Amino acid sequence: MDSTSSLESCKQSAVDFRGNPAEKSKTGGWLAAGLILGTELSERVCVIGIAMNLVTYLVGDLHLSSSRSANIVTNFMGTLNLLALLGGFAADAKFGRFLTVAISAAIAAAGTCLLTMATSLSSMQPPACTRILLQEHECVPASGGQQAMLFAALYTIAAGAGGIKANVSGFGSDQFDMNDPKEEKAMLFFFNRFYFCISLGSLFAVTVLFYLQDNVGRGWGYGISAGVMVAAMLILFAGTTRYRFRRPQGSPLTVVWRVVWQAWRKRGVGFPARVEELNGYEAAVAPHTDRLRWLDKAAILQTNEISASESVDPETKAVKTNQTSTVTEVEEVKMVLKLLPIWAACIMFWTIYSQMTTFSVEQATYMNRRIGSFAYPSGSLSLFLFITVLVVTSLNEKLFVPLARRFTHNVQGITSLQRVGIGLIFSVLAMAVAAAGEMGRGGRLQNEGKNSISVFWLVPQFCLVGMGEGFAYVGQLEFFIREAPEKMKSMSTGLFLSTLSMGFFLSSVLVTVVDKVTSGGWIKNNLNKGRLDYFYWMLAVLGVLNFLVFSVFSSRHHYKVQKYQWTKNQGEELKVWTDESSEVKQHGEVV
Repeated sequence: MDSTSSLESCKQSAVDFRGNPAEKSKTGGWLAAGLILGTELSERVCVIGIAMNLVTYLVGDLHLSSSRSANIVTNFMGTLNLLALLGGFAADAKFGRFLTVAISAAIAAAGTCLLTMATSLSSMQPPACTRILLQEHECVPASGGQQAMLFAALYTIAAGAGGIKANVSGFGSDQFDMNDPKEEKAMLFFFNRFYFCISLGSLFAVTVLFYLQDNVGRGWGYGISAGVMVAAMLILFAGTTRYRFRRPQGSPLTVVWRVVWQAWRKRGVGFPARVEELNGYEAAVAPHTDRLRWLDKAAILQTNEISASESVDPETKAVKTNQTSTVTEVEEVKMVLKLLPIWAACIMFWTIYSQMTTFSVEQATYMNRRIGSFAYPSGSLSLFLFITVLVVTSLNEKLFVPLARRFTHNVQGITSLQRVGIGLIFSVLAMAVAAAGEMGRGGRLQNEGKNSISVFWLVPQFCLVGMGEGFAYVGQLEFFIREAPEKMKSMSTGLFLSTLSMGFFLSSVLVTVVDKVTSGGWIKNNLNKGRLDYFYWMLAVLGVLNFLVFSVFSSRHHYKVQKYQWTKNQGEELKVWTDESSEVKQHGEVV
């Protein structure tokens, strides 16, 4: 096999907007990636501008209970991130990342416009809660029809934002060629800068938009979000000639299902004497591994499948049959399955994170928010979270990674899973601090039901969660994109985002269960009369247990081989693989 042609075919997998092989000098790089990231920045402006302040609207304007309001927010965020799986599937299977992002942005803009109407029209609001009604506990909650329009808007936004989140990071990383040393080095910082950029959008949301929502009107804040999304669409289309595109290669779920089914169907078939006898072994674009060996049976060619009528691919030397997969397909399915334990262990971080969008914001409404004559918006406490994220991601690139390289001799400094582990530790500390702070807050109530303690006593828990997010989000995103098969990149992003989804849904489940078990004793409509600190301590304990489980799974994980090159041994060409630790592997075994 010609090694040069093999590498060239890999490089030419990217095409320009006309479908021709992409020219490096005219496409890709940081300019193209920057234009793409504008769409994610606008998505953050839109979603954060809604989610981080929505609970105050549900409790204060729609007169819904604290537990129900918290669950509405977490279910919205959970659905948004779960729909990212659908967005990733659509991109990988049919539409490609660019078209999926563009369509999703249009849907998100439409949903934000609908939300603007739902929060602006007086007919969509229940009667105002007067002081007399408040004392008699007779505030009228929003009707089913009023809530229906709100839910329609929220879940339209969720559908659009999910499609953006699943594809924009993968589309951005497509602008760099991992076979080019210069572009590979730039790619190492892509995810850090990606999250730094979108955190700027979050900062805009929790400052400017929250001020407008609380002091001018919800409609103004959401209307600006819709305008930002439309502007991002125009910027995305403006850069069309600069992008590198990758054609969708069919449904990855179909491949997963076919390999698993074929392995099960051939479970009674014995393994061949030599691994080289597996279908398409010599031309595999991923090295064969011994993990999950039972899946290898999907690539076993049986006698009745090898016949003169079978066609053979002249390049891969693999038999084309619906009854047998190739080694490449089997290894790609292995890559996906080995992500699942890490996926499960990442869920708890986002359950803890979700408290920053619900109860922590509601806590602020019961505390002293005055700064002179200015009342600090409750939702804007997340400003400290996002500032912390910006600081952490900046220090990661400029300080932590270069320093870690000296000790680990790893080009990444610290691995993606080590980043996640650090994030999990910070999340546990955040819940411990939040529980201790709530105990102190509950002991200093004023006669009128307000708390004498300053709202800024909540800042440490937001900062600790922000530190955790700065490590965990970047680590998880990098892990799922780098460790997944190339043609499943959007689906792998959706898989990562589903950890956020499951985290928010788990929060809803825990709130519901705790509310029933304690008969509303921990989480009351008036937080001053409940024991929210118990709920936070429970999350801290669950976080510790989860970290121990994560440590076991991460210690057993073997990173995906990233590159290969051809070499000669006694006149025979051999494919030699290198992994993230620069270990050299030949056919999956250390040389």
